[in-house]
Amino acid sequence: MLVHEDFLSLRFPADAREVAPLRHQLREWLRESGFGDDEASDLVLAVSEAVNNSVEHAYPAPATGTIEVRARIGKDGAVAIDVTDHGQWRVPPPALTTRGRGLLLMRESVDDVVIDRSSRGTTVRLRRGRSPVPFGSPAATDCEVHVYETSSGVVAVIRRNVPAEAGPSLRRTLTTAARGGTVPLTVDLTELGEETGGVQHALHTVSEALEAAGNRLTIRMN
Repeated sequence: MLVHEDFLSLRFPADAREVAPLRHQLREWLRESGFGDDEASDLVLAVSEAVNNSVEHAYPAPATGTIEVRARIGKDGAVAIDVTDHGQWRVPPPALTTRGRGLLLMRESVDDVVIDRSSRGTTVRLRRGRSPVPFGSPAATDCEVHVYETSSGVVAVIRRNVPAEAGPSLRRTLTTAARGGTVPLTVDLTELGEETGGVQHALHTVSEALEAAGNRLTIRMN
């Protein structure tokens, strides 16, 4: 284990019993690096899902191997975490498909998820920015998102201003509403304010998740 204020590197056996110690070490490092409890919890959840997938699929019994977790904080305060195994995914990885629970939870918890699979193993790359002010706080944005269910899916009504810095939080809120893309989503923009910089990227990302799962994004505008 290598620990630094801006860098964490862990290597451990691909064993489900290793997940709990990993969660503790990662959470402590994130807290010491200045991340709040909610941000740390989201990151720990995403990393746990990635590690569990490697334990289950990369080294089917009787194969054994190791998993590496490397985390680094960038100059912008965002954290990037790689979860790497060196095994062969001998069975279809349902938890890493667009319909799977694992990727759904990762998408809900972080800003970007990239899966790089090769003959040498698989790396799941997770990235989460750090918001100095929580989404919804008056100091950051007066945006509100009202979510309700209908017989044909879920509707999310976005109200008031959504500046660019609120985009990642809005994306996570919409992704959660759409269950990671598994439920059709309608986004109502009729009550949107003048600041809209955080809307476009959020809608694009959620639309991709919905399309990959065979669903669609519907947008209501004035």
